[in-house]
Amino acid sequence: MDLKIVSLVEAVSKVKSGDRVFFQGAAMTPNLLINALCERYQELENVEIIQVHTEGTARYTQEPYDTAFNVNSSFVGGNVRGAVNGGNGDYIPIFLSEIHLLFRRKILPIDVAFIHVSPPDRHGYCSLGTSVDITLPAVQTAKYVVAQINPNVPRTHGDGIIHINDIDCSVHADRDLSISNSAIITDIEAQIGSNVAGLIEDGATLQMGIGNIPNAVLNNLGNHRRLGIHTEMFSDGILPLVESGVITGEEKEVKTGKIVTCFAVGSQKLYDFVDDNPLVHFKEAGYTNDTAIIRRNPKVTAINSAIEIDLTGQVCADTIGGKQYSGVGGQMDFIRGASLSDGGKPIFAMTSRSPRGISKITPFLKQGAGVTTTRAHVHYVVTEYGVANLFGKNLKQRAKALIAIAHPEFRASLEKEAYNRFGGF
Repeated sequence: MDLKIVSLVEAVSKVKSGDRVFFQGAAMTPNLLINALCERYQELENVEIIQVHTEGTARYTQEPYDTAFNVNSSFVGGNVRGAVNGGNGDYIPIFLSEIHLLFRRKILPIDVAFIHVSPPDRHGYCSLGTSVDITLPAVQTAKYVVAQINPNVPRTHGDGIIHINDIDCSVHADRDLSISNSAIITDIEAQIGSNVAGLIEDGATLQMGIGNIPNAVLNNLGNHRRLGIHTEMFSDGILPLVESGVITGEEKEVKTGKIVTCFAVGSQKLYDFVDDNPLVHFKEAGYTNDTAIIRRNPKVTAINSAIEIDLTGQVCADTIGGKQYSGVGGQMDFIRGASLSDGGKPIFAMTSRSPRGISKITPFLKQGAGVTTTRAHVHYVVTEYGVANLFGKNLKQRAKALIAIAHPEFRASLEKEAYNRFGGF
């Protein structure tokens, strides 16, 4: 039972032309291995990279390395956006809850998996740290597993534990994890946070991501009680609520008292919090994002974002027109799970205008835009101007409710468009 430590050169030599290579993502992106692989670009061709979201520069999408590598991503972050929209990459539209099926059903079998793990414990087990998500099924199905062993990786509880016998070779890397710091919350975001917080009941089970609006919501929950967390990811925003006893998870049905997630990104304080903490359970995305599991919790309150919403309630959250901006991710998994939960509330929270001053509530989605969440799934939409509940409303009523929370600058033009479309508005 020995961990096979090799040089970087030997570790990445296992990749051959035509291979499909998986990269673990988020804070656990194995950039030491990735950058060493990129140095082999002159001797490789047609290597397909499978990933969700990686941190770092993604050299494999840049010249001259992109002559050897093609990214095929199930989510689009800023570091691969140019490649996906520029022709040297592509995007797989898929729910986060179903990505594991691509590996397990051998639709996209993995030749080599690059992962980033803690050193083994005395029993020979390493931790996948803060990114279990689709990494666990990738490791379980890959033909060859290469690990970046890092003493700074937190040992997290849950399912993200693999034995050294499942690692074919490894390299040592003593390096800090990727840090994501929160930005200053604007007055508009603070108002949205207050509006959303007014919808959250005591005893609710929360799902939310990272960013200013989720953090603004969390900042307004100090007087709530008995909240729980079952989410695909979380960041530092929940820490004060755990410390103050607001988040207890005592009313959850699934893993009562536990914070359940499949990945986490944030500050070093967050990584210290999850390290060897039995309060937090890291599961694969096929579990955290399973609608049948989500709905078992009471009052599931799912808070998601949108790029634009049309007057009938169709949500675009992953494209800007025909350009891929992010991905479907877990939005539909949790929106549906929340709507089926007893007392659940699926919520879309967004500013009424984009940073360029364009209304996010629009007569029609932009040409080429993807419908991330259908209008039949949408219940609550929140902006700084209030809350619109679309559930059970017809098209005219939906348009009227959405216009009421649009930016005042655009309400007259939206009313005109609604009248022309629906008549008698």
